Amino acid sequence: MRTKLLLLLIYSVFLNFTIKAQKLASVFTSNMVLQQQSHTPIWGWAKAGKNITVTTSWNKKSYQTKANSNGKWLVKVSTPVYGGPYSINIKADSTIILNDVLIGEVWLCTGQSNMEIPMKGYKSQPIAGSVDAILKSANNNIHIYTVPHSSVTEVQENSKPSQWHVASPEFVANFSATGYYFGRLLNEMLHVPIGLISDCYGGSSSEAWMDPDGLKDFSEIKIPAKTDSIKDVSRTPTTLFNGMLNPVIGYNIKGCIYYQGESNYERPDQYEKLFPAMVKRWRQLWAQGDFPFYYVQIAPYDYAQLPPYNAGKKYNSAYLRDAQRKSVNIIPNSGMAVLLDVGEQATIHPPQKEQVGTRLAYLALAQTYGIKGFDYASPLYKSITIEGSRATIRFDHAENGLTSWNKPLQEFEIAGKDKMFYPAQAVISGSVIIVSSPVVKEPVAVRYAFKDFVVGDLFGTNGLPASSFRTDDW
Repeated sequence: MRTKLLLLLIYSVFLNFTIKAQKLASVFTSNMVLQQQSHTPIWGWAKAGKNITVTTSWNKKSYQTKANSNGKWLVKVSTPVYGGPYSINIKADSTIILNDVLIGEVWLCTGQSNMEIPMKGYKSQPIAGSVDAILKSANNNIHIYTVPHSSVTEVQENSKPSQWHVASPEFVANFSATGYYFGRLLNEMLHVPIGLISDCYGGSSSEAWMDPDGLKDFSEIKIPAKTDSIKDVSRTPTTLFNGMLNPVIGYNIKGCIYYQGESNYERPDQYEKLFPAMVKRWRQLWAQGDFPFYYVQIAPYDYAQLPPYNAGKKYNSAYLRDAQRKSVNIIPNSGMAVLLDVGEQATIHPPQKEQVGTRLAYLALAQTYGIKGFDYASPLYKSITIEGSRATIRFDHAENGLTSWNKPLQEFEIAGKDKMFYPAQAVISGSVIIVSSPVVKEPVAVRYAFKDFVVGDLFGTNGLPASSFRTDDW
């Protein structure tokens, strides 16, 4: 009996050592999608010095490497044009086989709760039309992966285990609604497999997704020491980068969609610099150049409902929306989806997520995939010209004109040198807006929909809402 127990113990130790010694990064599983026509990295761990052979079925090619002194290894495999399913064979101490691998377009979907909220909704917080969409979601050419939550003070090489899944009601119900609607339209229009990686944490701040090097120009942001406790798991600087983002950096992606900003609303001046710095740093770390980055301008909401119940001045989230608006011209190869028509005063999670994913997909289909012939973007403030008592506002992305759906524009304000804003008369003239007020004889500034909660009433002829804006910097 003692001999059997000893043998069992030895076998258990050996098996445990083998499992620890040879494994793939968590993001590499069966059903995954790899970016087409690229040299895409695959990595894992084995015994130090162990020879690794990776064989891909689409070209029958084998790639050899050796695990370094820490046991890590990496190879870059060449991927063909879209297709599949294929298999990948990884051989070291034993053999790992990944089946049902597709080649297509891979997108990272990241941010806070409005990106994370699943198709089935949060408890008592619905997603409009989700039951029908979930029911019809089975699609062998859309595969989804969710990075598990992890907030830690020390950078991690690997994330917690998860699995790639083929789109079906069971799995789509629990996947990012914004991400799913984005990927669904891409698949419909491009006719290629789509891989979606959801890497989100509700309530997260931008700085939580950044590493110390990315935050080096922000001395006011305190980076926790490795031994510090984490009081706020989603808003402590660097902790989500450490546990959730760093482990997938390097997985070859086509681009990123991002929905975040609500947790930074009270610091718009900082965000104006922080957000572009985050994007720049991510691109440096991915080493894929200026990959497409499409993001969502946060929806209107009454933020004074949230602790610490701030109201007025720059606690008005319109300032954060304006920082995001300005970022389009700062971040190369970017675009912004506007939600000024779908915000909800009573909930920070607007249920109209199909519009969000669709508007992000419009940007990608036009700017990344080059589909022409459709008007894909929201009007964005471009310039102001003042003549006498009238201000003329011009827009980007309004070549086919502007509309208010034949209703009066009620969200424009105008101010003179006293910096006091008054309700303004605003008239559409083709692609410009003429703004005036009998109270302001010598205008110097105009604002549109510059409130915490507001329902936008200005649209492009394409039906997409114009962004809120201000022409001043007060």
